[in-house]
Amino acid sequence: MSAILNNQFFARPSVPYEQFIRDKVAFDRSFGFEVDDTEISPTLKPHQRDIVKWAVAGGRRAIFARFGLGKSVMQLEALRLVIGHHRSPVYGGRALIVAPLGVRGEFIRDGHELLDLEVRFIRRTEEIDTAWSGIYVTNYESVRDGKLDPDEFAAVSLDEASVLRSFGSKTYQEFLPLFDRVSFRFVATATPSPNRHKELIHYAGFLGIMDTGQALTRFFQRDSTKAGNLTLYPHKEREFWLWLNTWACFVQRPSDLGHSDAGYDLPDLTVDWRPVEVDLMSGEVERDGQAVLVRSGARSLADAAREKRDSIGQRVDELMRIVRAHLEDGAGQVVLWCDLNAEQDAIERALKANEITFSSVHGGLDDEENERRLDAWRDRETVALIGKPVMLGQGMNLQQSHVAVFVGVTYKFNDTIQAVHRIQRFGQEHACTVHLIYAETEAEIRDELAAKWVEHDDLTETMSDVIREFGLNSDAISRELTRTMGVERVEEHGDEWTIALNDCVLETRDHMADNSVDLIVTSIPFSNHYEYTPSYNDFGHTDDNAHFWAQMDYLTPELLRVLRPGRIYACHVKDRIQFGAVTGAGIPTVSPFHAEALAHGLKWGFDYMGMITVTTDVVRENNQSYRLGYSEMRKDGSKMGVGSPEYILLFHKPQTNRAKGYADERITKDVDGYSLARWQIDAAADWRSSGDRLLAVDELAALPPEQRSRLFKRQWRENIYDFGAHVELGEALESKKALPSTFKSLDPGSWRPDVWDDVNRMLTLNGEQSRRALEFHICPLQFDIVDRLIERYSNVGELVFDPFGGLGTVPLRARKLGRQGRASELNPTSYRDAVMYQREMDEAQAVPTLFDLFDEVA
Repeated sequence: MSAILNNQFFARPSVPYEQFIRDKVAFDRSFGFEVDDTEISPTLKPHQRDIVKWAVAGGRRAIFARFGLGKSVMQLEALRLVIGHHRSPVYGGRALIVAPLGVRGEFIRDGHELLDLEVRFIRRTEEIDTAWSGIYVTNYESVRDGKLDPDEFAAVSLDEASVLRSFGSKTYQEFLPLFDRVSFRFVATATPSPNRHKELIHYAGFLGIMDTGQALTRFFQRDSTKAGNLTLYPHKEREFWLWLNTWACFVQRPSDLGHSDAGYDLPDLTVDWRPVEVDLMSGEVERDGQAVLVRSGARSLADAAREKRDSIGQRVDELMRIVRAHLEDGAGQVVLWCDLNAEQDAIERALKANEITFSSVHGGLDDEENERRLDAWRDRETVALIGKPVMLGQGMNLQQSHVAVFVGVTYKFNDTIQAVHRIQRFGQEHACTVHLIYAETEAEIRDELAAKWVEHDDLTETMSDVIREFGLNSDAISRELTRTMGVERVEEHGDEWTIALNDCVLETRDHMADNSVDLIVTSIPFSNHYEYTPSYNDFGHTDDNAHFWAQMDYLTPELLRVLRPGRIYACHVKDRIQFGAVTGAGIPTVSPFHAEALAHGLKWGFDYMGMITVTTDVVRENNQSYRLGYSEMRKDGSKMGVGSPEYILLFHKPQTNRAKGYADERITKDVDGYSLARWQIDAAADWRSSGDRLLAVDELAALPPEQRSRLFKRQWRENIYDFGAHVELGEALESKKALPSTFKSLDPGSWRPDVWDDVNRMLTLNGEQSRRALEFHICPLQFDIVDRLIERYSNVGELVFDPFGGLGTVPLRARKLGRQGRASELNPTSYRDAVMYQREMDEAQAVPTLFDLFDEVA
C-alpha cells in the first residue's frame, strides 16, 4: 500500500522506456565532498591519505584495512575533515567513534600523538560539551543501551562493527538503523569476513548505500523451503564483489593502491594445532536412558560446550607447558585467549601457582579497572594478558607480544582470526606463533576452523584483486558493473505457438497488434522479491514497490491495447511478508501487494471483475518465513497474523459498446460441450465427492499424511463444518504423533466460489525441470490455476498470452486445451526451455505423456 500512497503511483511515465531502464544504473552513491591533499594531515602515509580522500568524498564508506595499516588514524582524520570543513558550515559539529571495550585508549593516544587532536571519551548524552566541537569516542554498549543519542553528531564511525554480532542477531539489526539521521557514516574494521555476506550487506544498509532486503534480492538466491537459507548467485559473484568496492575498500597492503610496501612486511605466522588427550569413556546418558560408552566428537554447539567443560584441566595443563617453555626461552610477554569464565579462572590459578604475573581482563570488572590492567601489561609490569576474543580481540594492538595461546577452539572463526591478528600485524618486528589447544574429541571443530581460515584467505585475496584492478575509482567500477541492457530479440514459433526472447514491454509495444489477444494469463513479478535475470530490464531489478509499478506503467497500457475489447486479463499476485527487523515495526507485517496491483490495473483503464483466492498451507509458509510460529503465538498472540494466500485479479478491458454487457467477440459455450451441470460446478467452484462415512481417528492416523489430507478435505466438504470437531480431531492425531509439523494435514477446504483450495502446488513445469535435473524457474504457475482460467475465459482456438512467460506454462497449457499460446521471456535459459517444451509437444514426445500422468495422479 505504500506504493499507492506515493503520489507518483498515479503519474504517467515521464521518460521513454529505454531511458527508464538506463536510469536503473546507480551503483556509485556519494554523499560527501572533495578535499585537497593540502587539507589532509602530513602525518598520514600515502595509502592512508588516498583512503581518507576517498572516504570523505563518498561521505558513507567502509574502510576495511588490514591490521597495522592505520585505520584508527584514518577514521580520526576523516572525521576531523568532515566536522571542520571550512567551505560549508553545515558540516561543522561533533563526530563520534563507536568502539569495542578497551580500544578507546588507542584512539585517544593516536589522536594526541599522531594528529595533535583531542579525543574525549563519553558514555552518556549528558556528558557532551555543547560548547566544544570535536571527536568523541564511546563503547557500543552505551549506544545499544540508549545512554548516548547518535542524533547529537554530524558524523559517526563504527570501529570493528563486527563486534555487534556478539550482542545477538536481533540487537545487531536494530543497532544499525539508530544512525539513519546522521549525515556522514563510516565503518572501519580489519577483517570484514568476506565469507559472511549478510554482515557486509548490513554495513551497506547502515551506510545508506542499499536497502538490506534489496541487496539480498539482487545478489542471493532464496530457498523457498527454508527461511534464511541464502546463497550467492554464481553468475553474480563478480558483480557482488565489484559492488562492494564501490563503497568499501579492501586493502591488504599499500601496494594494493600503487604505493610502496616498505615497512609493511607482515611477519611470518606459525600456527601450532596442539591436541590433548582426554578420557574417551563417557558417563553420558541419552534421553531414552541409553548409556553412551565412548564420547564422540563435538558436533553441535551443545556438544562443543560440554567437551570444553570436561577438558579444561588437560587444556590448561598444556597451556602452562607452552608458557613455561616460552619464558625459559626469554621470548617476552604472552597473550592467553579463552572462551569460558571457567577457563579464565583456571588459567589465573595456574599462573599464580607458577608465580607468573598476569593482567586478566573480563566483563565482571568496570571499564576503569580493565583499562588499568591493560595499561599494566602494556607497561610490561605483567607477563601474561588473559582475555576473551569477544572483549579484547577487536581493534586492540597487542604486538609487543609475538606469542599467543588459545586454551581452546570454537566454531567462531571471526573471533579467532581477530585475536590472532592482535599480534600478527604490520609493525610487528618478530615472527609470530599461535598455539591452538583442543581436546582430541574436538577434531571436528579444529577441521571446520581450519577450512574457514582457508576460505577467508581466498576471499580476501579476491577483494585485493579488485582493489588492485580498479583502485579507489568508483566510476571505473560502475562502468564495469553496467550489466546487460536490452536484449537481441529471438523468436521461435509453430502452428499454434510463439515464444519470444525479449523484454515484455518491448515485445508487446513493438511486435503485437492492437486487439490481437483473446486472454492474458500471467504471474507478474512480486516487486523486487526476486531477480530472474542479470539484466536491467528485469522487473525484479527495482528499488521498491513504487519503482516496480513505475516500470509496470510501461507494460500495463500495452496489455490493455493488445487485448480484445471485453476480454479478461487474469493477473496472479501474492502479498509480501515484511520482517520487523527491516521495517522497524518489531513484528512481521504484510505489504498488500495485491491491493497495489488492483489499483494499478484500474489506473490504466481496466474494469475490475473480482478476485479469486488460492489458499496456501500455513504450516509450509511458516517454514519459509518463521512468522507464524506456534511457540511464538503462545508467548504473545498479538504478533500473529494469518496465512498469506495467492490471488487472481480479474481485469476486464471495456467492450467497445458500453451500452451492451457483452465482449466484442463473446466467449461462447454450446450445450453439448458445456452442460448445465458443469456450469453449476464451475460457477460455484464447489467440488464434492461421495463418501460412506467419516473415518475414525485411528483410521486417519494410519493413512499416509498426503492421503489423509485429501480424505479429510473431502469429508468436510460433504458435511457441515464443525470447528470443535476439527480441533478435537487434530488434537487426537497430535496425541498419536500423527500430526505433521511441515504442512497443514487437516485442511477442511472451502465452500466459497471465490476461494480455490484444491490447487495442486506440485503440478508445475518445475516438476519436469526437476525430473530432467535442469535449472528451476523461481515462481512457476500451477497447472490447475492456468487450466481453469483458460477454460473459463476463452474459446477453443483463441490466443492466450503471457508477458512473463517463464518456462512457457501458459502457452503450453493453452495448447493442451485446444487454444493457441504466446509468451515473451527475458531469461535466455527459461526461453530455451520454454521452446523445448513446445517442440516436444509438437512431436508428441515426453511432455504430453507426463502431463497426462500428472492429470491421472491429481
